[in-house]
Amino acid sequence: MTKSTETADVNEKKAVPRKILRSDNGKIHYGYSEEVNRLGFHDFNEFSKNLNRKQSMDGFDPQYLDIVDYIIKITHQIWEERGIGVIYKTYHNNVTMHCGSLNVQGMNAVISNTLQTLHAFPDRRLIGENVVWSGNDKDGFYSSHRINSTATNLGDSSFGSATGKKVNFRTTVDCVVHSNRIYEEWLVRDNLYLVQQLGFDPHEVAKKLAQNSKSNASSLQLSYGLSETMNGQLMPALFEPKSAQFDIGEVILDMYNKVWEWRLFNLVSDYYADHAVVHYICDKDLVGYDQIQGMLVSLLASFPNAKFLVDRVTCNPLDDNDAWDVSVRWRLQGLHEGIGYFGQPSWKPVEILGITQLRVMEGKVVEEWITFDGLDVLKQIYLNTEEPIEKSHQEDL
Repeated sequence: MTKSTETADVNEKKAVPRKILRSDNGKIHYGYSEEVNRLGFHDFNEFSKNLNRKQSMDGFDPQYLDIVDYIIKITHQIWEERGIGVIYKTYHNNVTMHCGSLNVQGMNAVISNTLQTLHAFPDRRLIGENVVWSGNDKDGFYSSHRINSTATNLGDSSFGSATGKKVNFRTTVDCVVHSNRIYEEWLVRDNLYLVQQLGFDPHEVAKKLAQNSKSNASSLQLSYGLSETMNGQLMPALFEPKSAQFDIGEVILDMYNKVWEWRLFNLVSDYYADHAVVHYICDKDLVGYDQIQGMLVSLLASFPNAKFLVDRVTCNPLDDNDAWDVSVRWRLQGLHEGIGYFGQPSWKPVEILGITQLRVMEGKVVEEWITFDGLDVLKQIYLNTEEPIEKSHQEDL
């Protein structure tokens, strides 16, 4: 083999699949780092001063340089500058917000929720940690924004009376944007950890939220079938990669199919580096294979036959083509029929909406951020329940 051939082979191995904007199955999407000003480790003070436009943003206000810049700036303008009216220009009149088991419809609902949150936490700071994205200004953009919030509970909230306590919590928000307006959004916040920090009993808060829920009516059918991993008597479907070359999106789909859907926890070491860190809900950092496997066993023990679905995988290569930022939006659907992370079984149907961001290097996950609303899970468990369900013995809850 000649030196030039060796170089070509290496380049082919590392090449980013630029022509693949969407895979055949419609779940895998790519955005390219050189088209945006990446947030990376930049402080907002530095990031906001950038004037370098790299991306076409037809239909957007001129102040937004690219999709990452748009997401970071509007978040800061709305929440920290208290520019609530920015929502009128950046959200669609008929926007749909998916918040766990609850859907919120319309721009006015977004404004209402924002005002009520700022009433409860008037000094909230939203530190953007990463934005994973795909798309363009013709077809629309997709973004997945991971946020770490700090705040002081100075006003009453749906959780209870003001406590004066300082809190921090993670939120991950996926948005679909076209022509300067968000028209669909998926928001997952670690409300279980937030309630714990406020000093409230999560079970009591969940019961109150369930009682106040509009869907808490015995005359309504709340479930239209039970999702299970198996299809009748057939084993779970096995993911079959379609690309002969390395494709990060297919690697991620393969991992979730094997580890989450098939429960092959013995394969964790095939997909994670031995020093991998998983940032789980309730401020739990899991380090190494044993703790990662333990988390998976505990969560899925509560929903042992639940079906796991991946809605979307969004992939951004970093400066080194062997490193990737990936966002995965997923759902877990099934009966709360086992003893696990969420305590004694209630036999209630539960659906968990989650968003996970991953840092992949040399084909293996080195860091992961899993976000879902554990309080919303408890609320679903307590829906239409008159007698109190036995609380979990887990310290986490």
